[in-house]
Amino acid sequence: MIVLLLTYAPSQDIACIYHRQIFICRRLFVGKIRLMKSQSNTTHQMGTGMKNLIVGCGISGATMARLLAERGEQVTIIDSKDHIAGNIYDYYTDGICVHKYGTHIFHTSNKSVWDFVSRFCQWYPYQHQVRGLIDGQIVPIPFNLNTLHAVFPESIANKIEQKLLDNFGLNVKVPILELRKKDDPDLQFLAQYIYDKIFLEYTLKQWGQTPDQIDPAVSGRVPVYISRDNRYFQDKYQGIPIGGYTAMIKNMLNHKNITVRLKTPFNKDMKYDRLFWTGSIDQFFGYRHGALPYRSERFEFIKYPFRKFQDVACVNYPCNYDFTRIGEYKHFLNDQSDKTIVSYEYPEPFEEGKNERYYPIANEETAELYQKYLELAKPLYNVYFFGRLGDYKYYDMDKAVARCLDLAKGIK
Repeated sequence: MIVLLLTYAPSQDIACIYHRQIFICRRLFVGKIRLMKSQSNTTHQMGTGMKNLIVGCGISGATMARLLAERGEQVTIIDSKDHIAGNIYDYYTDGICVHKYGTHIFHTSNKSVWDFVSRFCQWYPYQHQVRGLIDGQIVPIPFNLNTLHAVFPESIANKIEQKLLDNFGLNVKVPILELRKKDDPDLQFLAQYIYDKIFLEYTLKQWGQTPDQIDPAVSGRVPVYISRDNRYFQDKYQGIPIGGYTAMIKNMLNHKNITVRLKTPFNKDMKYDRLFWTGSIDQFFGYRHGALPYRSERFEFIKYPFRKFQDVACVNYPCNYDFTRIGEYKHFLNDQSDKTIVSYEYPEPFEEGKNERYYPIANEETAELYQKYLELAKPLYNVYFFGRLGDYKYYDMDKAVARCLDLAKGIK
């Protein structure tokens, strides 16, 4: 509150003093408004509302909620969806645990991450294997030594295998773009075969771009694996939560200091001391520098009246059909049912209001755009951005949890 003081000064005109002090009050008032505006650049809706507001109830938001709650802090977590668990949400039908937003497999070599998540579930020791349709054959993916011998005559396969071992060694993952650089006609032949039969068409369908247009960190996720190991991941810890991911997240949120509000979109009138944002960072800032691009997926779920559709949970179709893969869910938890449920995945561009953001498109242009939003975020000392959308990174689940564990350490 601004108080106006009129002081008596015999040698001065009272009217002059009054007008002078009114002028001073106006300066003080304008200064206060400017100060408030300046503070609004570094804080966001500070007030007497929620202590910690977390936007997004997926694995990142739920992990952060639990970490804060166990410190004794009150946490409110909201989500515009009508369910918890974000894009790892699953549900049971016909005795089968179905992943609503596509197949998810938890895997990590980070013991801290595994120990944290294991507090909220028991694990079914699932080891993920993927197959792909190549030249009419269902073979292991990523392309490994078993794939090599499945698609080539033995004499050619043996010769190439020896060259791979001589150049790279055993149990080594080689990005396909690196293999193409080798100055050896046999290795170049293999690299071109894999590039044409697996990498190029699959990348075009999945990302809408050629392999050389996407970030090497993304293309490196589909390597040539010089090994007889058919598992898709070689992490020390792998599994599926018994009862599903939704049950795991429910246990994570089951704490007296956590309040969950579903079907509750964020709005700027909400008051909080700290905001934890797992949504898209460009959306938070009203797309001030333009929208960050994402790829999305359309899922077609089909229930078949027989026990098994395919031999493994996921089969990729790099060169055939418009979908990229078929997932069969009963494999994950060895669910017993006389029916089976599969999903066909059709990649598509993300469109606001039409579909979900799934995969950030990583390249130099989007990295520059994301950096502009990071600059806008820097002054907001009470707002934290994290998760796949907040960080604009292609996180696996374990990396999302690890990010929360690290972020929480720096929050006082």
